[in-house]
Amino acid sequence: MAKGYWIGHVKVNNEEGYKPYVAANPSIFRKFGARIVVRGGKFECTEGQSRSRNVVIEFADYATAVACYRSPEYQANLKIRQANAISDMIIVEGYDGPQP
Repeated sequence: MAKGYWIGHVKVNNEEGYKPYVAANPSIFRKFGARIVVRGGKFECTEGQSRSRNVVIEFADYATAVACYRSPEYQANLKIRQANAISDMIIVEGYDGPQP
C-alpha cells in the first residue's frame, strides 16, 4: 500500500507566535503514526518559487494523511500556523509501483 505525505513550504512571519504550533504537533502526529521525513535543512530551489522552510511528513497511507489534517486537533493548531506563517501545503499519495 502506498504511503501518504504532507508536503509543506513555509515562511514564518512571527517566530514567537509560531512556537505553540510546533509544540502541539508531536502529540497530533503520534496519534496518526506520522513520521517526519524532512524538517528544514539545506535546500536548493532549482525551479519555481520556494519558502524558507520545507517539510515532508509521512503517514501509513493517503487516508491517514488526510484524516490527520482534517482532525479537530490539527484544525485547531492550524489556526496558529496560519496566523504566523505563509504556507503552501499538499497531501499526496506516494508511489508504490515498479521502479526504473
